[in-house]
Formats: sequence, C-alpha cells, structure tokens
Amino acid sequence: MKPLLTSRLLFPALLVAASSLFAAQEPATPSTTFDPRVTFAPLTLSGPVNAYRSSNGAPGPSYWQNEADYEMHASIDTDKKILTNSEIITYTNNSPDILTSLWIHLEQNTYREDSRAHNLGTAPNAIALRRPGSANPPRDRGNRGERATTQGIEFDSVQIEDLPGHLTKADYLVSDARMQIRLATPLKPKGAHLRIHINYHYTIPGVWGGRTSWGKAEHGEIYDIAQWYPRMCVYDDIRGWDTLPYIGSEFYLEYGHFDYYVNVPWNFIVAGSGELVNEADVLTKTEISRLEQARHSDATVYIRKPEETTDPASRPKQSGTLTWHFHMDHTRDVVFSASPTFVWDAARMNVKREHLPGELLPGKVQLAMSVYPVESVGDNAWTRSTEYVKDTVENMSKRWYPYPYPDAVSVAGFSTGMEYPGVVFDGITDKDDFLFWVTAHEIGHDWFPMIVGSNERRYAFMDEGFNTFIDIFESEDYAHGKYAPKRDSEYSAGGEPPDTILKVLDDTKAPVILTRADAFPGNLGHPVQYFKGAYGNVLLREQILGPERFDWAFRKYIRDWAFKHPSPSDFFREIQSEGGEDLDYFWRGWYINNWTLDLAVQDAKYVDNDASKGVIVTVANLRPLVLPAALEVVYTDGTKDRIKIPAEAWLQKGIANFTFRTGKPVTSVTVDPDHVLPDDNRTNNTFKMP
Repeated sequence: MKPLLTSRLLFPALLVAASSLFAAQEPATPSTTFDPRVTFAPLTLSGPVNAYRSSNGAPGPSYWQNEADYEMHASIDTDKKILTNSEIITYTNNSPDILTSLWIHLEQNTYREDSRAHNLGTAPNAIALRRPGSANPPRDRGNRGERATTQGIEFDSVQIEDLPGHLTKADYLVSDARMQIRLATPLKPKGAHLRIHINYHYTIPGVWGGRTSWGKAEHGEIYDIAQWYPRMCVYDDIRGWDTLPYIGSEFYLEYGHFDYYVNVPWNFIVAGSGELVNEADVLTKTEISRLEQARHSDATVYIRKPEETTDPASRPKQSGTLTWHFHMDHTRDVVFSASPTFVWDAARMNVKREHLPGELLPGKVQLAMSVYPVESVGDNAWTRSTEYVKDTVENMSKRWYPYPYPDAVSVAGFSTGMEYPGVVFDGITDKDDFLFWVTAHEIGHDWFPMIVGSNERRYAFMDEGFNTFIDIFESEDYAHGKYAPKRDSEYSAGGEPPDTILKVLDDTKAPVILTRADAFPGNLGHPVQYFKGAYGNVLLREQILGPERFDWAFRKYIRDWAFKHPSPSDFFREIQSEGGEDLDYFWRGWYINNWTLDLAVQDAKYVDNDASKGVIVTVANLRPLVLPAALEVVYTDGTKDRIKIPAEAWLQKGIANFTFRTGKPVTSVTVDPDHVLPDDNRTNNTFKMP
C-alpha cells in the first residue's frame, strides 16, 4: 500500500481521498478560485524584525528574557486533601523596561465556582487522549462543562523582599486565575531583581481536575500535582505582560532554576521534575543501590518491585512523614506525583550533550524512569514504559536536540495524557501500542514546548503540531517500526472518527492555524493544532525543501530558541532563511489562511500528434493553495517518467503545459501520484489517453 504523506513517512490520519482516486478527466475549462496576485502577494509577517528578533529567525543581538527562580516547601495533607506551600520567587528583570507591577498565574483558581473557566458554558471543549472504552477518563483539555469546584488558592501571606531580609506586605489584586502585584518601588531594568514570598494552601481537585488530581488506585491514592504554585507570567518584547488567563489551553512560562521540597506520608514514593537531591533521606539502602545499578544499565531495573509496594520495609521509616527534595535548572515548570502504591523502575539514557548550557548535567547520568500502581504491571503494559521513555529520549536527542534534564519520568495516574518538563502523566490502564504512542507523544513535548518555549496559549501548533511531527520518526525508529505508522487519530475527541485534514480545509468554520488556542471548537482543535500543524512540517520536509534542507533548518531553529520564547514569525523566518526558499506563499496559504489545493490534469496531447516527439500535459491549479507536485506519465510498455512541478509554475497563471520527450505512447498522466499532497479533489488528478 502506498503511503499517504511520503514514500517513507506514514501518517494516515491526515489525508483521505475525496472520492475515487483514478478517474478519466475530459478536457474542460475548470472553475477556479486561484489568483496568483493573491497567493504570491508580498507578505509582511507579524512581529517586526528588530534588535531582539533577527531577519533570519534567530534571536537578535539584543534579545532579552526575564528569569523566575523558585524555592518551595510543600506538603500534602492526605486526609483533608490539601496542599500547603511556602514559596519564594526570585524574579529578575532583564528587560530594558522599568516594571511598576508584576503579574502571576494562579491556575488553581480555575476550579473556583466564579472562575472564567467554570463559566464558559456547559459545552465541553475537550480533546480526549484515550481510546473509546478506556477505564481512564479522558483528559479535559478545556476543563469545561459540569464539574466540582474548590476555593482555589487561599493566601496566608504575600510579601515583597525589597531589601535582603526585609519583608513588606504586598499590594496585590487577584483577577480570576492571575494576580497583579503593584510595586511600591518599581523594578529597575537590565538585571535588577526582587523576591516574592507567598504562603498559601488549596484543596486538591479530584479526578475531575483534569491536568491535576488525586484518585484512588486499587491499593492506594495517587496525587498528580501540577499547576500547583503561583508562577510568573511572561514579560516579553512582543506584548509586555502576557496575561492570557487559564481557561483550558496550556501554558507560557519563564525559565529559571527550581529547588522544591515535598513533604508526604512516610510510605509514599514521589516522582518529580528534575533530580532527586536527597536519596539518602527518602530511600532505603537497597533502593539507592538499585538506582546506582540503573545508572549503568540499558535494561530496566526495578527500584521498588511490585511485591514491595505493601511492604513497610521498602521505606526508610515506618511512621510520620518524609521530605523529598528535587532540583531542576533551565526549566519553565516543575510537577510531581506521589503515591504509596507506586512500583518504580529505571534505566540509563545515552544522550550526547552538544549545545547544552554548560551548567546543565555536569558528569550526570540521565535516567528514564516510570512509576505506576501494581494493577498497571504487565509485559504489554507499564512494565514496558521505561523502555519506551528511554528509546524516545535517545532517538529524539540524536535526531533533533540533546535532552537536557536529569531524568525523564512517566507516571501512571489519573491526570492522563499530559506533559511537563521531565515528567509526563499517563493512564493506569494504558497498554500495547497505545502506551507506546502516548508515551512517545508526551515525552516528545520535552522538546516542544519545554525546551523550545513557545506560547501554548496563543499558538498551539508550535507545541502540539511540532511534537506530533517528531512523533512520526519515533514510531518509525522504535523496534524497526513495530508501532508504525503513528496513529494518534484513533484517540480523537470523544472517541469519534477523526476529522481529516481535507475535511478541515473544506470546513468554512474551521479556524486558521494561528488562531488563539482557546478559540478552537472541540471538534476542530485536534485536527488543526495537531494534524495540520504536523502536516505543515511534513510538507515542508518532504515536498518543499527536502529532508536535508528542512532538517538543517529545523535543528537550527531548536538550537537558537532552546530555553527561549519564539513566535510563529521567528519559525517562518528561520525555516525560510536556512531552508533557502521564499515560502511566503506557504505561510499565507497553510497558516494565515485555511486554503485548499486542487491540481487537475486537464489535457494531454502528443507533440504534433506524434508520440515519438513527446507528450504535452496541461495542468491546472484551481484553488488558492500552491505546493510543488510530482507529475507522472505511464507509458504503454509499463514504464514511467516523472517531473516535479515547482510552486513557481503558478506565479503568473493557473494553467501550465509540461512536456515529456521520452517519445513513447502514453497510457495515462497523473499529478500527485503518491497522494502526498492535500489535494481536495482527486477525480481530476488523472488523465487517460484515448
């Protein structure tokens, strides 16, 4: 069976034929909406070129970025289901601007009854990453619809440390899921910093919490703790404070260094973003020895075996609490999961660390790890998880950019199908091919948007689309393609059959890909953000630039924007500059508009009615979208010949003639014979000679 996207990469979710693939097309004057003056008009990208963002798409010579470092001391009351935290934010203003106020996200407030997220109407805007019939509930990406509520974050104190050791009560205003701190003394530019001290608590949502929750596994509770601390909004050179509220779409956060401590009951295992600093305090000697063994093993090693999860001796003490200390550098977020029922295993990851900031991972062995309840054990289930994590990290590091964090952890819990730096939350019942696919996808998010820190709340294609694109390669690479092709269309919204790209392009209500993430209707968010976003990169790589040029440009984009904040215009400029093509027509058609493609073989005639002189083929471009395309003739002796029609063929007109001079009788002529393009009408792709 021929692939739908490329002769090498299979991604069948993205394309279906509109009707029969090979039908004779009589010469006719086709109706057309193509106008070269529109498709190839000069394009001015949003976001001007300046000292901060260069014309080649890279950060400019004066690029700046603010920094937020965190120290946190958290504890969980498992009886009352309350998290309490003492937090210190060290915020550094590297901008050229004087800041008179600071804005902070309070995402737990989304669970308040009076929140914007709670009062958007009852129609859910969910994208479920579960198969139909799964025992795990779908993750509600929109957090919309009927659900329980909490009081959100309840502050005990908010103070500003304006001088070392001198705290004053902050003047602050809470607005939905954000807080503005109004500074008595403005924060000076170019490196000035201050500290914010916040003490607070909140009720941990149940399974209805979506991306963060607690729930009951068979042998104990699991706490997936995310969006759990007040965290700085981004102040950037594009909008100043970017304060889009949390109403469903994901995140846009500053990078920094994190030290955080988690106090939990003595029998809990905690898996967190970053490196566990105090192994000796929270692990037994046996567990420490097994971790060291894992650091030298490519095979998975149990740190805590299934039969040990109910054995008190698997914990260094048998009463009270333990405090787990984690550290992470150059990250935009941290999360953790805690449970008494966790099985824990690990294996080393082999990653070459070129291009990483110098202070990252000096001499450290990186570990792939998984934690999961006993009911998830199985050779076709979570017992394989660490193998999938390790393979994904190693392959993506080799192909795109080295994984920068100490560990990569996959957690089986109730906040399923969600990604964070160094930690992903997946489902207790995940198994077989689905466990591989969802693991590769969520781990892949460590590249987009954890390493390349794009704005998920505005431009979902820059994380979901780019990540779905790099997933294709991991599905091919693992075990010689055992789980290829990638098919995450099988877990589309609500378990319904997925929308295809062709249907999305035809839908007059479909938002363009640059639409703000929260504005996508539920049935269109996944096809546009994930599949159309990924397919754009596939078209660039396979049809427009070719793998060598695209891979070079895409890797440079990742290196240039690692731990920084690119915009869509930066991506467009970098791919265009490094790829060596004027791509304005593609940015306009695929991203700025929702244009369609319809190439038609309108006629084929022998030169001077003599087959020995060759055949002239007339091809029409009938729609506004333009793409390079293969044109193939099939001769009566069974041989074939091809040319590639460049995009520039349509610069001045919508109909062009192409000549094959092989000098043999022709059976048929077909445009896009491999079906790699999103051609909206394949009934006119083939012309059969009389």
